[in-house]
Amino acid sequence: MQVQKPVSRREFMRLSGLAAGAAGLALSTIGRAAAPPRGERDADTVLTQLLEGNKRFMGGELAHPRRRPEDFMPLAEGQAPLTAIVCCADSRVAPELIFDQGVGDLFVVRVAGNVITGSGATVKGSIEYAVAELDVRLIMVLGHSQCGAVKAAIKHIDDKDALPGSIGNLVDLIRPAVAAVKGKPGNMLDNAIKANVEQGVERLKRLEPIVAGSVKKGTLKVVGAVYDLHSGKVTAFG
Repeated sequence: MQVQKPVSRREFMRLSGLAAGAAGLALSTIGRAAAPPRGERDADTVLTQLLEGNKRFMGGELAHPRRRPEDFMPLAEGQAPLTAIVCCADSRVAPELIFDQGVGDLFVVRVAGNVITGSGATVKGSIEYAVAELDVRLIMVLGHSQCGAVKAAIKHIDDKDALPGSIGNLVDLIRPAVAAVKGKPGNMLDNAIKANVEQGVERLKRLEPIVAGSVKKGTLKVVGAVYDLHSGKVTAFG
């Protein structure tokens, strides 16, 4: 039987360095694998992907992409979401489900009434982070039918009553959308929900310096959409 020659200290250090380098390369490869190819990040391509996923959701033909435990592991070192979605905190609105997307695909900012104007640094800073640090090319402001926050704004549009806690302050942020559609033909709630989304989209397009600057350069698109709770359909506009 052949006896192995003892490994010298210098040789041991060299081999350890190679092993560490290989491990580091493997980790960096995993991190890079989390980022989709650059072409797939085009705003129009991403929007099409979202709407195709919504069609699968409506038809009950879900692909359930990247939802297994092992799909989470490559993202432990970093994220590269395709889009940022600002949506309502309503428990019936789950973007990953209604667009049939997987872990790491969507950067979701949730706030009751999907309000942006007057929402403060927490919401706006989160959106700016998605653009500046995560390089998203598409932002969607997503409203939904039967929105309770918009209903409250309609109910209290002319009232002088004080709502408890900070609820009144939240409703106040939606009042301009309700006022904009007051007296217009059609269902007032549906009109106000869409107007609230449209006002959010316009606010983001003017949000200096990060979002507005990217929109002006043509590297970012901001769109609005409304999710219908009854049919499951998402209708995008703008």
